Amino acid sequence: MAIFRAQEVRQLSDTELLEQEQKLSLELIQERGKVSAGGATENPGRIREVKRTIARIRTEKNARRNA
Repeated sequence: MAIFRAQEVRQLSDTELLEQEQKLSLELIQERGKVSAGGATENPGRIREVKRTIARIRTEKNARRNA
């Protein structure tokens, strides 16, 4: 799953934002599951980046709703 920057998030449509948020949320659950089971992720910084991307998407959705 790709990590989006703020500029890229602004270019997505509403349906794409929803779809990407769902995919990233699922990925975050899977990564956290690996860690809680005692395993190690391939990229430890990935969880942080996924969380930040989800926040960017939610921020953009909120801005569009209030605009």
